[in-house]
Amino acid sequence: MNNKTHFKIGGVPEHFNLPWHIAIKEGHFAKQNLAVTWQDFPGGTGAMTKALRSGDIDIAVLLTEGIIADIVKGNPSTIVQIYIQTPLTWGIYTAGNNTIKSEEDLKHQKFAISRNGSGSHLMAYVAAQARGWNPQEDMDFEIVGNMDGARVALKENRAQGFMWEKFMTQPLVDSGEFKKVGEFPTPWPCFVVAVRNEVLTASGPEIGNLLDVIRQVGHAFKQNPETPKMIAEHYKLQEEDATEWLKGTEWASTEEVPFEMLEKVQSHLLELGIIETTISSDELACVTCIDEEE
Repeated sequence: MNNKTHFKIGGVPEHFNLPWHIAIKEGHFAKQNLAVTWQDFPGGTGAMTKALRSGDIDIAVLLTEGIIADIVKGNPSTIVQIYIQTPLTWGIYTAGNNTIKSEEDLKHQKFAISRNGSGSHLMAYVAAQARGWNPQEDMDFEIVGNMDGARVALKENRAQGFMWEKFMTQPLVDSGEFKKVGEFPTPWPCFVVAVRNEVLTASGPEIGNLLDVIRQVGHAFKQNPETPKMIAEHYKLQEEDATEWLKGTEWASTEEVPFEMLEKVQSHLLELGIIETTISSDELACVTCIDEEE
């Protein structure tokens, strides 16, 4: 084989993405003549959409609703595969010593969000709509950057509510720093893989090889009886929480991106005023562009 194809990939530093680290460490990408560099994004989806736009990363593993909203707004990237096909369960939190006791108590309160367009921002809107609130009138936001920023904002009462992935936040609930007042599952598969268009055009077949690898590693990760222990040690979770999370999580087994899912997400985002228009599903996602022979 000739020179390796290099890809810079970004994702959140959470248990969902451990298969990528395993694939890099064990040389699975290298066997396909791929050189993969991983970058953690504690700031979440909003930080990754910005990095895709600037060219700082080539590929991102990010929340479905976040990248769809940003592509509609002009991000020159394309969804090439669902990564996690099950919903993400968001916990809804307040400070441990706050008198707030329920989700309803958070109406007209301020929510901490990592940044505009982030998952914590968009899902706060979607969850509010599901409760019958008017998000534009019943919610306010405090931009905090990341989880550490949210911890400070809730402690100082600059924000009263916060949404983040349930299991990764559980240690803060166990310690009493956060109080969980509710949960909200995404109404669609939670994570997708998106690629900058210029990278997809230049390296479509190589992207296909990379996705083949991560599907195989993700499947093996799901089936490995040692995975809950590995997750617990790596992310400082209780093993029983890691076991529960793994049981309810499925990695995608195909490249298929259901267009009806893309339409459903856009419909929600449009209704919430997060996007001003919709685009065709084939402008959001493309599988055939990675199926060509080298």
